[in-house]
Amino acid sequence: MASKTSIFLTGATGYLGGSVLQRLLTHPESSSFEITVLVRNAEKAKLLETFGVQTITGSYSDLDKLEVAAASSDVVFAIADCDDVAAATAILKGLKKRHIKMGTVPILIHTAFPLGVLVDNAEGKYATDNLYSDLDIPKIETLAPEQPHRQVDMAIVAAGEEGFVRTHIILPSTIFGIASGPLFDKGICNPHSIEIPCMIQIGWDRRESGMVGPGKNIWPLVDIDDTADLYIILFDRAREDPTVSHSRNGFYFAENGYYTHYDLAKATGQTLVDFQRATSAEPTPFTAEELEKYFAGSAFFGTNSYCKADRSRALGWKPIKTTQDMLDSIKPETMTLIKSGRIADPYKLKTVFGRYRDTY
Repeated sequence: MASKTSIFLTGATGYLGGSVLQRLLTHPESSSFEITVLVRNAEKAKLLETFGVQTITGSYSDLDKLEVAAASSDVVFAIADCDDVAAATAILKGLKKRHIKMGTVPILIHTAFPLGVLVDNAEGKYATDNLYSDLDIPKIETLAPEQPHRQVDMAIVAAGEEGFVRTHIILPSTIFGIASGPLFDKGICNPHSIEIPCMIQIGWDRRESGMVGPGKNIWPLVDIDDTADLYIILFDRAREDPTVSHSRNGFYFAENGYYTHYDLAKATGQTLVDFQRATSAEPTPFTAEELEKYFAGSAFFGTNSYCKADRSRALGWKPIKTTQDMLDSIKPETMTLIKSGRIADPYKLKTVFGRYRDTY
């Protein structure tokens, strides 16, 4: 009888982590998986267990738990805080122990974000032409260690080069769309992304859509279902073929188009007009006071991030949803936020981007 594949996943109750977990539970080989997830909330842990998932109650601060769980796993999906060096180090320590004990080379699929690691200081004034391809590793390696997420990425690549783990880093763009499935229907996982809902909430609060500067900066985008599909495609290929690009060459962007922040803000503005929350669809620049109020002083939403998912597509990933789909998603997302009562909570971005206030 073939042994089961032990999987450890972090971020299970989140938007992306929940979407990946949903696919693992419905995978054609799911009966051969033993899935363990890290969960802060004990009630959600109990609900997850009804889906056949083993749970560990804890957070990224519980380094011992991370190390032990990784040491018991053939595959680790790290889909929580991509800036936590200590947590990443604990996971890598556990995977090294797995390698020493079992004589196998476990797999790590880590999540980073090109919206952090590739950004500049454009302040919304221009769109960059500085394109990064996930096939152009020498160019990726020119990124400064001070770039957001870069320190964790470098530690993971170094571990992969050491040879005790095969590391893969997926870098999703602005993810859009409302996540769905049984885990979301039960209220276990968050169905909303970060950037677009928060821009809707901020526009709702200020009664007009906003942007940093003139909003000419450009970001990539990708649908939530397309993104989760990439994780599963990579998971399947990495298990089947140890030569699939990993370690230094293991960067996989997730993008299927681009948008300027003006375009996003204008579409958000039209939605605010449709819901009679604004009188004009035309966005206005955030004031210094508003940047402090909503973003803890950071102008991160005025940065450029420009990448192409060439390696991901070569792997067989075929994303479907486009820029127009993203713009069309704003109105139904607004409706869902209104119905859930979350429309009046515009301050989540302060904790997300406040860490970048001295840089962007």
